[in-house]
Amino acid sequence: MLSRKDNEYLTRVGPGTPCGKLLRRYWHPVAAASELTEERPKKRVKILGEELVLYRDGKGGYGLLAEHCSHRAASLYYGFVEDGCIRCAYHGWLYDKEGKCLEQPFESNPRFRKSIRHAAYPVEKLAGLLFAYLGPRDKKPLLPRWDILVWDHGVRKLQIRGLLNCNWLQAEENTADFVHTFFLHGQMSTRLRLPDDVSFYTRPFSRYGFQPCPWGIIKTWEFEGEKAGRGWGNFVLFPNMLRQTDTLSTLHWRVPIDDYSTKIFHVGFKASPDGRRVEQPDEPPLDYEKPWVDENGEYHLRNFSSQDGMAWETQGRLYDRSKEHLGQSDRGILMFRKMLRDQIRIVEKGGDPMALVWAAKDNISIDLEALTSPREAHAGATANAYDGPRRPPKEIFDERCEEFEVPIGSARPK
Repeated sequence: MLSRKDNEYLTRVGPGTPCGKLLRRYWHPVAAASELTEERPKKRVKILGEELVLYRDGKGGYGLLAEHCSHRAASLYYGFVEDGCIRCAYHGWLYDKEGKCLEQPFESNPRFRKSIRHAAYPVEKLAGLLFAYLGPRDKKPLLPRWDILVWDHGVRKLQIRGLLNCNWLQAEENTADFVHTFFLHGQMSTRLRLPDDVSFYTRPFSRYGFQPCPWGIIKTWEFEGEKAGRGWGNFVLFPNMLRQTDTLSTLHWRVPIDDYSTKIFHVGFKASPDGRRVEQPDEPPLDYEKPWVDENGEYHLRNFSSQDGMAWETQGRLYDRSKEHLGQSDRGILMFRKMLRDQIRIVEKGGDPMALVWAAKDNISIDLEALTSPREAHAGATANAYDGPRRPPKEIFDERCEEFEVPIGSARPK
């Protein structure tokens, strides 16, 4: 368990908080580019406790500024986009994308205008998503070009999920909890007699484990029975992502809105059967996930998202970890918490945290699947890699890997 003080240390994300300072060192998706149009070029967004307005600048770029005008706090969301800038509708103060105040129509002292520094953040577009960096400008890393964001031998699809009414860490810790899939997804779907084939998730566990790596944690697992075998390759990507490589090529971001709410962005990639290249649209198809609750406000539990949402939200808006009782199956969570704590402390001491990208040569395509499959970095997606040879476990896992055997019982029949 964590003390209440340590729990606050790892969960609070607002400006000036230890974890908030860490998370601001990374790029986070804030919207899909297709959500901003010529007719509706502005969008309110909230991230890491900051209320912001995102806008198209009319020149192919984007701006992201604090929503409330530095004059008297009227919302810039209702302002006018002018020549790449945004003008407050209340008194006409004009800001550029860097947060400089260019005009104060009713003020005669130019030094007053030059003294204003409105909060503004860089925005970059990749794979149809708009990413923002809220950290110090002199420490800005490159926007990571994760494999499925840049592959062109298949099709991508974007999904934005409904607002999650709980702290971001509750969703991310689930990523380090491999064994929950047996009951929450496999058994739940079976007992509800859902039409989807969930046999993958109802296989008896025999072992599971966790291996730290430069990008976070690699999970390993072993099943027995008719579909026995060992697998590995799903990543807990630091600080707030999941990368699945076993059955689908997917990437999830658990973006902290504030201390009590989270937004989930999802990118799925389906490889061409023959590996052929596909011309990529500038903005991939986007859909919004249907609600997790039914007309009575209860979780319908008829898909994995509703099942996960139930588990995360019913822990409370900000889970009190001082009351928990952890066992060996929670070892991945403990490993992640230590990783998170260590990186917060590095930032507190003025250092650079893990899993940042600085060199363009390392950012052509960050192929996570290549860590577990010996192939060229841009050779293929799961459809190609998973069915091909995998690196022997001894090439992937070392003395840092912690593995556990599942006892005979409900999850592992004798």
